[in-house]
Amino acid sequence: MNIVAVPYFMGDPMPGFQVPRPHEVLAPDLPAGKPQQRMAVLYRGLADIVASTPDPVVYAGDCVSTIGVLAGLERRDILPTLIFFDAHGDFNTWETTPSGFIGGMPLAMLTGRGEQTIVAGAGLTPLADDRVLLVDGRDLDPGEDKAVAQSGITVTTVDSVAHSIPPSGPLYVHVDGDVVDPGEMPAMNYPAPDGPSLDAVRMAMIHLATTGRVVAFSISSWNPSLPGADIAAAAMLKLAEPFIAMP
Repeated sequence: MNIVAVPYFMGDPMPGFQVPRPHEVLAPDLPAGKPQQRMAVLYRGLADIVASTPDPVVYAGDCVSTIGVLAGLERRDILPTLIFFDAHGDFNTWETTPSGFIGGMPLAMLTGRGEQTIVAGAGLTPLADDRVLLVDGRDLDPGEDKAVAQSGITVTTVDSVAHSIPPSGPLYVHVDGDVVDPGEMPAMNYPAPDGPSLDAVRMAMIHLATTGRVVAFSISSWNPSLPGADIAAAAMLKLAEPFIAMP
């Protein structure tokens, strides 16, 4: 069981994070400054761990962690297709973001768009669009939706993901808990209604795990300070279990 805990949200510590044991905790000394400067150090540290950890399962506080996972895989000469389950596109840049929130940018960043401080800090070579699947991105900002549509990433649904993955090659699966309908996944910072059921997302996880091609799995988690955090922790464990059980 190769579980890595990254109990941070936007570079700040996130107390009360429930992670299956045994696990390794990433806790580097982070600099003061802008969130992207702290996260550049944080996710270079995550890349260090992933580079020496077979089949890592990463519990993280935000989706920006995908940059660190990918950078660590790259150091091992593993160039996967990223399967990114998220109710949001995470495809904003400084030109499209309505809020300036870095957490709405990781998929754009890791494909070489917009803010690149964390990508460079982690040592990641950006992914080509055709190596990215966005699964159930149902809540996109104005401008972000156009950017996704004009990109080369594949947009698909939970029910169709099994038919959307490439026929060969390694896979990296990332799940933001808000992809699940908030009725079954509480304690999300940015809940999006009308999502798929927990069972539907779990079945997609089981299918992906049984391909034998998944080289890393990560989740971005619930907010431990919000009501229903214990329910969300149990639900997220159901999604992680097929990968925790991998040999």
